[in-house]
Amino acid sequence: MAAADPSSTSASPLVSVIIPVYLATPYIAGTLDSVLAQTFSNYEVILVNDGSPDTEDLERAIAPYRDRIVYIVQENRGQAAARNTGIRASRGAFLAFLDDDDQWEPEFLSFHTGAMQADPGMAVHYADAMIFGDTPMRGRTIMELTPSHGDATFHRLITRACTVLNCAALSRREAVLRAGMFDESYRYGEDIDLWLRIARQGGRIGYKKKVVARCRLRPDSVSANVSRMIEGYLRVLAAIRKSPGLTPADIEVLDRQIAAENASLDLVEGKQALRNGDIGTARQRLQKANAHFHRPKITAALFLLRVVPKLFLTFYRRRAN
Repeated sequence: MAAADPSSTSASPLVSVIIPVYLATPYIAGTLDSVLAQTFSNYEVILVNDGSPDTEDLERAIAPYRDRIVYIVQENRGQAAARNTGIRASRGAFLAFLDDDDQWEPEFLSFHTGAMQADPGMAVHYADAMIFGDTPMRGRTIMELTPSHGDATFHRLITRACTVLNCAALSRREAVLRAGMFDESYRYGEDIDLWLRIARQGGRIGYKKKVVARCRLRPDSVSANVSRMIEGYLRVLAAIRKSPGLTPADIEVLDRQIAAENASLDLVEGKQALRNGDIGTARQRLQKANAHFHRPKITAALFLLRVVPKLFLTFYRRRAN
């Protein structure tokens, strides 16, 4: 059910801010405060409670904000479905998707709307975000870890040469609708899937290297599960690979990236097997990974696993801790 729209009698806002919420009660006030502190004022906030089991606590936490947001409650259907619910309720020409524990700098909306209004042909405009939260990576930026190189074209998105962050992007509503919104069958990778569909339709995705958001990393977050993120992206790539209209160049780029992602998954799972003390699985997954990467460190690890497996395992687990 939806709460009454606090802006229903006013002109349509330029921007609709869509925040899906699930088990984020300790963080939601900080997220909303960062939105309401924007230097730009022509926006609406749509908060979608995706069947969160802590709804009672959540509603107490957002009580001070209820006159400034549109609040919608639905059964749990996942982040993609919650975002689509927000899109359907939105009235703005631009859409900003903010996760329930991330935050914006005060100039976020003025920065992005200025760029988008200056270039009517741009479908999405994205920037950088600072990492914060309970993580050793706090204080670094996303683009330090995964740099973007120019506009996010279809091929650059596939190869991860560009990383479009939900928390640091603004999208043109018509481009999102034309692409079919978020695919609700995905629990991981639904954002990159949308950007790929927009880019494939000819939508231009522009980039400016400026920190305008804060991306929280925490142990229980979706982004903390590297294996599932890679598996989710592999599913996205496999679906695109089956779609009609691909050029030979598209197929070549997709096949190369699918091989790279499978090797990355083998490497991640091999390291996890080492941490778990499973030497057999570790050796098998690392061998598969190294068949693609040919890295000296993996080669050395495989040699030690063969010659002195228990000693290497003890050394690795100490370093991992």
